Amino acid sequence: MDIINHLTRTVSPAVLGDDHNPAKKNLLEQFYAIFAARLADNHTHDRFAHETIARDDQGFYDRVWTEDTHRDQIARELAGKHNVDVTATRGLIAMAAPLAYHEIKSLAGSTPVPQFLNENADGYQRHIPIWATAVLPIGAVAAAPVSTGTPISDTVSTAPLQREAEKDGSFMKALLPIIGLIILGALAWALLRGCQDNPEPVGTPVVTEQQAADNEGQAVAAEITPASLRIATGENNELYACRMNVGNDTLQSNVMSALTGVFGDAANNCRADIDDSFSIDMPATAQLATILPIFKNVPNASMLVKGDTITVNAADTAALTKLVSDLQAAAPAMTVIAEGPLNEQTEITDSLTASEAAMDNLGQNPDPRDVARALSLQVVNFEVDKAVIPDANKALLDRAVKLMEQVPNMTLMIIGHTDKTADPAYNMKLSEERAQAMKDYLIAQGADPTKLMTKGMGETDPIADNSTEQGRFRNRRIEFVVYDETTAANAANDGVAISNEALDPDLNPLDSNNDDLMPDADDASQGTALDPAATN
Repeated sequence: MDIINHLTRTVSPAVLGDDHNPAKKNLLEQFYAIFAARLADNHTHDRFAHETIARDDQGFYDRVWTEDTHRDQIARELAGKHNVDVTATRGLIAMAAPLAYHEIKSLAGSTPVPQFLNENADGYQRHIPIWATAVLPIGAVAAAPVSTGTPISDTVSTAPLQREAEKDGSFMKALLPIIGLIILGALAWALLRGCQDNPEPVGTPVVTEQQAADNEGQAVAAEITPASLRIATGENNELYACRMNVGNDTLQSNVMSALTGVFGDAANNCRADIDDSFSIDMPATAQLATILPIFKNVPNASMLVKGDTITVNAADTAALTKLVSDLQAAAPAMTVIAEGPLNEQTEITDSLTASEAAMDNLGQNPDPRDVARALSLQVVNFEVDKAVIPDANKALLDRAVKLMEQVPNMTLMIIGHTDKTADPAYNMKLSEERAQAMKDYLIAQGADPTKLMTKGMGETDPIADNSTEQGRFRNRRIEFVVYDETTAANAANDGVAISNEALDPDLNPLDSNNDDLMPDADDASQGTALDPAATN
């Protein structure tokens, strides 16, 4: 796991804001490596392991490094190496420390932070500069590999650097030959490393403009997103909606086991997105058996479990207040909050920013599933009873068309969803019209019509409750999924019409021929088998 890459993408933007100075970005990268090595020390971490660290606790850095001289040396060395003002450097690292700690703790999940960092040392060790051994516990650098399978050279000293001159001149003279041998050994090691095909950097260099240009268009390592579980209850306390994003089958199985234990067979309808872009651990997993029964007792409620935070909402204010209190008591290590009032404009803006950022990280030859996820992050806020693409989404969709050209073998299905405020038949029709409107817009901008399909789900596939304003807002959505055999089978099982005008020239899903992928009423295959003539 590339911990430094993750922190650079999650913490640095929060610290730097609109300041895009590459020197400061690289300064923070090097600080993250030193910071991670310090947290990997059990004695250091034990000092604040049971504290609740606020994200804006700028005094936290002083509790990680209690020695004034060490803090001063870190600031001076980082400032000097990256040509940044010392005072500004102190401010950057004080702001970054608590944010980085929260991210590392989230990545670690239920694993103790020092254990997690030691097991993933190759994700930060290679970024640690030699001078940092003076401000780290003895052995903190030598205990882990510089890179995968490559031990630290014996010629590199891990002892703290001595900055004071020795008073005994004869003693220093005696040391000179030894120092000379060490320097020669270090030079020989450096030359040997330089002859390898893929030498690993000892520290993180400042990115030059030429390097940035050379790297443009290359795939960027994906950041790890915290695993999450989003569920809702219905009027009769049944499992009304359920989605999870997890990093592997093991976590999915553990979450499903907890859901089944509380909601029975209804948990089988929970949809899971299993991908290595998500964390393989969820801090609340061990508490789900306690959390879920409490949540189930509140009808028409929603809950999002993500990272170390649980966000809940309910139609009844008194019930919501009690739910927050009960969940916090049941899971004291988690942060339990009530969802705030809906701010549509903020939700839309944040979603478009997230979608843009996800598209930025795709690089060349992206995975079609990652493309679909990136497009699904956007909120498409249609006007009531209308199927017209909002202006706010058009710039992102225009970019999506160009992105789709990079993945010529990808076929996407556009799925429309509604809330439950109208008649089911009307909602189904409206969802189909909105999915089709999205397809029409993309085609008008140059997308290949044969690579886009549509489906309307109406109100049948919610992701939140339909009793609160926030829940209904989340249920009104457009989703993109990669169309493959699994998607086709799921659609057939759901009895939902799939539209692709390019494969259905007469636009009649109820005719006797099988020239489409729609469930023809008089076709034995129910539209799951494509007539060969349709591909001519």
